[in-house]
Amino acid sequence: MDIRKVKKLIELLEESNISEIEIQEGEESVRISRHPNGSAYPQPQPPAPAWPAGAPAQPTAPAPQAASAEPAAEQAPAYQGQEALSPMVGTFYRAPAPGAKSFAEVGQRVKKGETICIVEAMKMMNQIEAEHDGVIEAFLVEDGEPVEFEQPMVVIS
Repeated sequence: MDIRKVKKLIELLEESNISEIEIQEGEESVRISRHPNGSAYPQPQPPAPAWPAGAPAQPTAPAPQAASAEPAAEQAPAYQGQEALSPMVGTFYRAPAPGAKSFAEVGQRVKKGETICIVEAMKMMNQIEAEHDGVIEAFLVEDGEPVEFEQPMVVIS
C-alpha cells in the first residue's frame, strides 16, 4: 500500500470524529486507530469529583440520561422543509473563505443546483448544492463545525 494513502488516511482521522478506520486493498490492509490499545471504543472517563475525597461517590445511572434526551427532542424546532445532508465527514462552512459573503442566508430563495455551503474534507472544498428549488429555512450546523456522513446541515422548504 502506498505510504501517501496511509498519510491521507491519518489526516482524515485527525480532522474528523472517526475513532478508527480500516482499509483493505487486495491482500494488503491497514487499520489506523486513535486508541493505542486497539479498542475501537474508548472507555468513558468519569468526571473529576467535586466533593471531598471521603464523601461517597455520586452514582451514575443511564436512566437520567435517557430521560433528559426526550425533553431535548421535544424542544427541538420542527422544520417543514427537506434537509440537505452531508455527503461526507468534514467541516461545514457557509462561505467560500473566512470573511467572505455566505453562499446562502436564512429566508433566501435558492434554485436546484445552486451552492448553499461547502464541506471541507482532507483539504478539499466540496460544494454542496441545493437538491430542489426552495427557501432556506434553517442552518442546523454552525460555521466551522465538524459534520458526520449524512448529518442534516440545511433545511430547504
